[in-house]
Amino acid sequence: MTRPLVVMGVSGSGKSTVAAALSQRLRVPYADADDLHPEANVAKMSRGEALDDADRWPWLEVVGAWLADHPGGGVMACSALRRTYRDHLRHLCPDVEFVHLEGDPDTIRRRQASRPGHFMPASLLSSQFATLEPLAPDEGGITIDVAQSVDAIVDEYVARSDQSPEDVR
Repeated sequence: MTRPLVVMGVSGSGKSTVAAALSQRLRVPYADADDLHPEANVAKMSRGEALDDADRWPWLEVVGAWLADHPGGGVMACSALRRTYRDHLRHLCPDVEFVHLEGDPDTIRRRQASRPGHFMPASLLSSQFATLEPLAPDEGGITIDVAQSVDAIVDEYVARSDQSPEDVR
């Protein structure tokens, strides 16, 4: 058995790609929190407007419900930029684990430029970094540098995770 996992970070950090690869490795369901945004949030971001907490709380409720519905394991790609958002997700799903995909702004900017058509414009990247509160030591998550291949990131998670080896190898 594995526990629910959130792959977090700023837009363009590779959350969706890494989360999908982790779900395959762990053999558990995958979801992308971007797909759970209400239309109003997507429209706001598409206009280049950053979401505020009033926009995020209902969305986080849906994300947390999905995680809670997958107690045997599931992987969610979700920005979870602030500690308070992660605490709320922990309230909804106490066993959730976080993996923070960390990268410098130049690396992330280059990645964002390679994904045309995404509703999150590159102009919002600075607001994402301004909002980001990295995992604190007492949160018990794992931080992984995005300046490596997806396979290397997945391997690093597996090596550092406290989940039983038969579940993640």
